[in-house]
Amino acid sequence: MQVAKKKTAIPPERLRLYERLVKSIPEIAVRSNFGAAYTSVNGNMYTMISKHGVVGIRLPEPDRSAFLKKYGATIFRADPAWPPNPEYVAVPDELLASTAKLHPYLTTSYPYALMLKPKPTKRAARCAPRGR
Repeated sequence: MQVAKKKTAIPPERLRLYERLVKSIPEIAVRSNFGAAYTSVNGNMYTMISKHGVVGIRLPEPDRSAFLKKYGATIFRADPAWPPNPEYVAVPDELLASTAKLHPYLTTSYPYALMLKPKPTKRAARCAPRGR
């Protein structure tokens, strides 16, 4: 499981650590888009790494608040100029290298994303038969 070999601005070492975390659950696949990488299920993202190398994990409450407090973390922002993603925590730099400490949060994030309302895909609309 590798991120597609698109040109990316993600720092290589940070991308390697993110991929290692995601590989800790074999059913998960990393996708790449807009120079960043992410995981999603039913159209809902639940982890991502920004082009700046910041990893975000989508967590439900109270897990999110507990993570923020325990690790002195912040809410994730894909880019400093963008608004924060309130359901995502930003993984602190020193924690990213610890797959063992992050794995439980990933195992919480995936089922949480499964509970969210599926988002319709644009592919389905393109594949629909055209009326004549």
